[in-house]
Amino acid sequence: MKRARHQTPHDGRDRSPTDAIEAYLLVHAHHQQAHREAENLCARMPWLTTAQAEDLTRHYLRQRIDLTRRMLLTTTERATQLRQEYETRYALLRRSLLKRHAACASAVLACVGGITTLACLLTR
Repeated sequence: MKRARHQTPHDGRDRSPTDAIEAYLLVHAHHQQAHREAENLCARMPWLTTAQAEDLTRHYLRQRIDLTRRMLLTTTERATQLRQEYETRYALLRRSLLKRHAACASAVLACVGGITTLACLLTR
């Protein structure tokens, strides 16, 4: 069975420059979104000085990016576990199917052999 063309390898490295560019753009978009959220948070606190707002923005960005990094790492670890579980289950199912087909083929051959033998005995 063929694998899909656009899969990431098991070791987590990107296969193509396109994947690296896509990852960069996603990270950049996430960073911009977090920055906008931090600015909106600071805008709701008009009493903050410029330095305080910048400090709050910096802390918010760091915390948000760290949280996202942890969530993504957890997600990728779980995806790796699930992939292994599915591959193991798939191999067991393939082995079971092969055994069933072999048993059915043996039974069909035995029946054909028995019928052929019976036909030969009846034609004599």
